[in-house]
Amino acid sequence: MNKDSRDFSFSFKALGSIAAILTAGYAIGHHKEQKSLKIRRARNRKIMLASLPLALLTIGPLTRKLIQKNVAKAITILTTDEYGKNVMELWTAIHRAGVQNIVENNLRATQGTTINRPIGSSKRFDGFDNLMFVPPQMTMLSKSGDTAVDMKVTLGPKAAKPLTVNIPLLISGMAYGIALSEPAKIALARGAKLAGTATNSGEGPYLKEERDEANKYILQIANWPWGLRTDQEIASADMLEVHISQGGQKGVFYVAPDEIKGKARKLMGLSPNQGISGLPAPPGVQSAADWPILVNNLRNKANGIPIALKLMATDKIEEDLGLAVDAGFDVIAVDGTQGGSLVSNPTMQDDFGIPSLHALVRAVRYLQNRGVREQISLIVSGGYFNPGSCLKALALGADAIYLGTVPLYALANKQHKKVIPWEPPTVLVSYASKYNKKLNINLSAERVSNVLRSMTVEMEQAIRGLGKASVKELSPSDLVALDTFSAELTGVKRAY
Repeated sequence: MNKDSRDFSFSFKALGSIAAILTAGYAIGHHKEQKSLKIRRARNRKIMLASLPLALLTIGPLTRKLIQKNVAKAITILTTDEYGKNVMELWTAIHRAGVQNIVENNLRATQGTTINRPIGSSKRFDGFDNLMFVPPQMTMLSKSGDTAVDMKVTLGPKAAKPLTVNIPLLISGMAYGIALSEPAKIALARGAKLAGTATNSGEGPYLKEERDEANKYILQIANWPWGLRTDQEIASADMLEVHISQGGQKGVFYVAPDEIKGKARKLMGLSPNQGISGLPAPPGVQSAADWPILVNNLRNKANGIPIALKLMATDKIEEDLGLAVDAGFDVIAVDGTQGGSLVSNPTMQDDFGIPSLHALVRAVRYLQNRGVREQISLIVSGGYFNPGSCLKALALGADAIYLGTVPLYALANKQHKKVIPWEPPTVLVSYASKYNKKLNINLSAERVSNVLRSMTVEMEQAIRGLGKASVKELSPSDLVALDTFSAELTGVKRAY
């Protein structure tokens, strides 16, 4: 290596060493600076915390005095202004008419037409609260905590292919297009499958994606032009359900062209500007004499699966049940007045039908008197929001419970923040909503499954507590009534 090369190599190494020293020096200096900054920040925090009590001592009396002055002023105004000018007039109005009536009448004044209330009635009807279970204690023991409890239910036992589900809780019919969005229907079907139960199509057009997700699938024969369904759609079902009415909705209503758009409109077979009106009964039914004909026609296509009837309970329930038995239905679903609808008018929700408990007791009694209780299954619905009321209904003679509001709320569980506080959670599941694409199908399906499983486990624990090992062992003798009315209505003994 010549002298020039050695000099260049030395110079390069020297520059590298200097650069390394400078870099290290900067890093050390930066570290010291950061450490000093942290020390200053910590000192400032201590000073602020130390001065906080002094600030509170100064601000506290001023704030207290200001609040006292304004509260005193407000009370003086409320207690001295004449009623016509006093804001307390609003309190009197609210106490007299109720917040809901005031809001709904203002909506009527704004819209000038029918208002649609979501979910269902807020009225409190006679229910299951005054019925209590009677567990064994001294004379007999409860079952151990690891005892397996049979919760399976078979619907339509006289049919060639009865519908069997693992739990006595079913997802009620909620219509695609008319009410719910496609993601919501898919999530319900998937959740039902995970929980080991059946989901119901509702009145809307057939949604193949829903059927593909479901295990056990109930297809409604509906009061719409598409209501009789195609042979292929019927072949995909595990049970058919002829829908006449439900607790929160009875009668024919019209859907304007702008209320249904997109995929549902195509599946309904509607032209772009065509509205649609519901029918008083499924297509072809013009009188009471047509019900047996409808059932026979469906039986020829059903390939042995059960055929059910869904109707609102009214004071003519025995008359309706008589026609249903004579027509040959395998399953009857009775919806009490507490039954909801995603949207329907308040008068329908509040003032039509009879309560669920009344309907259940009268339906069981009628079917027993006709001698067909063992051949015809009974599903009840309307106002069943907790495991206790479901279990009491099963003890009083129901075979299964339709749940609508419970899984509907579960769909939006942990997703409320996507729309609240600006919109109600129902916009996440409504077909007509611009927010329904925000629904996470997997999360919703999990939550639907969770709520059904949770209710079932709670019911299983209660059944063990009653000393039983099957839901079929429940009977009215497991209950006692706390008041005379409940005892007379249900035939259960009084607790006094």
